This record gives sequence, structure tokens and C-alpha cells, in this order.
Amino acid sequence: MDQGYMVVPDVLDADLLERVLAETTAICQDVMPGTALRDILCIHFPHKVSELFRQVARHPAVVSALTSMIGPDVKMMQSMLFIKSEGKPGQAWHQDEAHIPTRDRSLTAAWIALDNATVDNGCLWVLPGSHRSGVLYPVRDQEDVRFDCTMEAYGFTDDDAIPVELPAGSALIFNGYLLHRSLPNNGRAGMRRALVNHYMSASSLLPWFPPSGDEAMGMLDHRDIELIAGKDPYAYKGTADLTYPHVRPERQGGCAPVMQNGDASSRTPHGPRAQ
Repeated sequence: MDQGYMVVPDVLDADLLERVLAETTAICQDVMPGTALRDILCIHFPHKVSELFRQVARHPAVVSALTSMIGPDVKMMQSMLFIKSEGKPGQAWHQDEAHIPTRDRSLTAAWIALDNATVDNGCLWVLPGSHRSGVLYPVRDQEDVRFDCTMEAYGFTDDDAIPVELPAGSALIFNGYLLHRSLPNNGRAGMRRALVNHYMSASSLLPWFPPSGDEAMGMLDHRDIELIAGKDPYAYKGTADLTYPHVRPERQGGCAPVMQNGDASSRTPHGPRAQ
């Protein structure tokens, strides 16, 4: 994956895709009753209420790609369900690893198109090879109405950026340091639905929360995870149920509390922004 990304075609066959689309509608109605599907941009952590989505996260084609890139032991910490109907915004340039820090730079996304993702309806754009240096670029405020969040990465040129159009059912797998963005859905009709899961090596700690009490920074390890492949060297710690499905607030780009209880204001993981 020299360019920092790869396309895996036909991850979801026609039958599975139909089931996932039906589940998408059901989850939106469950998480936000009475809200029109098209009014929702993104729901975070839908896998917490969907066995089907957890199965998709373990799809053999996705796992094969992940293990070839990350190694034999893989865990997942986040899922996001994008609806992105007509007129909904995209996200300015960003790197996922800036928002989900891994100790070994192993963060990897699987972006599964549930509709044909095109330039018109807001597919992802990537900057090929931008992951190679392992540098996290600085971010700054921006007020471009095309984008959901108020922050953008900068300090690079995007002349070589390319759109990645995908047929429904295909997946884009990409490195957590890869610079990517999306533009608004300017299509005349139709949604650009996508299911996005984030993975990393199970052999790495996940310092997603800030420390509390006498916790040592080097030992921070978010344990609201699911093992996807191989073994979890930290299984002795057990797992936690800290996150819940919620609709992303507008213009916050994913920076929303996800704790079920406790001090959500001071211990809030901030996931990648709108894709």
C-alpha cells in the first residue's frame, strides 16, 4: 500500500448490501426517533446496537486487507455511519491518527460505500503518499461552509489530490496518516451512505482518553474495543462499555462526548471528523 490506500471491490454482495441499507435506516430511527433520515449526517458507534454491523466489521475481505497491513492481531475502536444526503457538508483535509492516537502508528480505516460514491455526491479525496513521512500536520480554524468541522490540517500542497469514486459495496482501506477530505453532496438526488470502521494493532495501547488521577501517560489504554483478528495481548485487562451511538452535532465534526456516564467533559475521545 505504497500510496497509503487500497480499494477492495465487492466487499458487500447485493444481498448483504440490501441488509446493511435496511439496518442503516433502522439504526437512524432507533438513535434519533422522529428525525428524517436525510437530516442526519453521521451516527457514531452504530456497531454498539447492531450485530450485523459487527459482522461487517469482521468481513473476511476487510480482515484480509487489515492483517496484511497491520499484522495478525487487529482490534476495532470506532464505527461511523454516514448518511450525507443532498446538500450535506464534507470534511476539510485531516488525518485520522491526529484524532485516534495509536502507539505504533497502526490506525487504519475501512470506508465501505453503501451507495455509489462519486465526485458529485461527495466521495473521499486522498493525497497519495502523504502518510509516508509519519508527520501529523498542524491544524487551524476554518469557516468554509462546505465542511462540517471548523478545523483543517495545513502545511502541505494538495495539487496531487485525487477523488476515489467507489461503487456501492466496495471499500477503501487507508492509513491513519493519509491526508484525506470530502466535499459536499452536490448531487441532485440521493444519499451518499457509508459505513466507516477504525482499526489498529491489538498489540498497541490506545491512549484515546486524557489521563485521570495518577495514570501514567505511557500506560493509557482505551478498552472499549472489539477484537477483530488474532489475539489481544492485553486481554487480561478486560474490555469496557464506554461509548454509545449518537448523532453527530452539526459543526462539531465528531468532537462530541461519547461517555455513557462519568466525567464526559474531561474524558472524551474525539473521533475522526466527517468523511
